[in-house]
Amino acid sequence: MENAPDPTNHIASSLSGSMDRFDRTSVALHWLTVFLIVVQFTSIWVRELMNHQSNLAELLLFVHRSSGIVVWLEVVVRAIWRRYFAHVPPFPSNMPNLQQVAAKTNEYGLYILLLAMPLTGVARTVLLGQPFSLLFWQVPTLVEFDPALRSAFAQAHEIGATALMVLIGLHAGAALFHRLVLGDDIMQRMLPMETGPRLKSDPAE
Repeated sequence: MENAPDPTNHIASSLSGSMDRFDRTSVALHWLTVFLIVVQFTSIWVRELMNHQSNLAELLLFVHRSSGIVVWLEVVVRAIWRRYFAHVPPFPSNMPNLQQVAAKTNEYGLYILLLAMPLTGVARTVLLGQPFSLLFWQVPTLVEFDPALRSAFAQAHEIGATALMVLIGLHAGAALFHRLVLGDDIMQRMLPMETGPRLKSDPAE
C-alpha cells in the first residue's frame, strides 16, 4: 500500500519559498519600474503614429519626458535600497555559474541603461534651444540650439532604447524559462503575490 503524502512537506516547501523571496519594497520598486517603462515606450510609440504638431502629440511627449525623469529617480532609490537594505535571496545552489553571471550582467545592464536613458533624453531636449515642460516645471532655454551635439545624443538615446528592449526581453524570457521549463522558484521571488514554488508531480501517482 502506498504511503499517503505527508502534508508537512507542502507546508515546509511553502515556507521555504516565502523565505526565499525579495523583500516587499524591492518587489514594489521592481513592478513600479515595469509600469514606468511601459508608459515610456507606449507614449513615444503612439506619438510616432500621429501628427507631431497636434496637442495629443505634445501631451504624449510631455508624459514621455516626465516619466523618464521619474524612472531615473526611482532607479536611484532602487539601487540604494538594493545596496544597503534589501533582502536579496541567493541563486539556487544547482544554478550553473554561467547562468548566474548572465543574470547579474543583465541586471547591471538594465540599471545602467535606466539611468543613462533619461539623461540622454534630457540632453536631446535641452539642446533644441527651446523651453519645455517637465513634470511640474517649465524649463527655460538653457543653451543655444546645437544640431550636431543634439544629433549625437538623439542617436545615443535611440541605441539605448533598442538595447533596453533587448535586455528586457532576455530578462523576461529567462524568468519564464525558469518557471515553465526548469520549474524552479526564480520567477516567484519577484512576483507581487506570493505563489510558492511549483511542486513537482509525484512519480508514484
